[in-house]
Amino acid sequence: MSEFMQAFSALRDARRYSDIINLLPYARFMGATLGEDAEGSLLFTLPYHPRHVGNTALPALHGGLIGGFLENAALIHLMWNRDSLETPKIVDFSLDYLRPGRPQTLFARCTITRQGKRVAHVLIEAWQDSPENPVAVARAHFLLATNQ
Repeated sequence: MSEFMQAFSALRDARRYSDIINLLPYARFMGATLGEDAEGSLLFTLPYHPRHVGNTALPALHGGLIGGFLENAALIHLMWNRDSLETPKIVDFSLDYLRPGRPQTLFARCTITRQGKRVAHVLIEAWQDSPENPVAVARAHFLLATNQ
């Protein structure tokens, strides 16, 4: 098991959410947070910061920020939900922007739709006011370590 996965596993078992975010430099840079919703599912949050605005005319959150947030959410969610010796490697990431992200907090929730021995598929949804009105949806495919 890699040092990274040992640290992640220990933090996951202790439910030290902020320390898990600190393991991933881009998630930490964005200011993402991790916690659980009322049902106990992982909930990712990206609190609004003025530097997150990409289009000042609307204003709207930067599309790359939204994509990076969702990719990090998928990776963390997959690692959280499996006992692995190695970090999954992203193979493909597809993102659909459904509406502009307003200058306010962004939330995301993930679902593992398929997990085999070699690959995993994760669906990610991001919203602001209501999960029924997503800002973006994404699909991520990961290659899983085969030496487990």
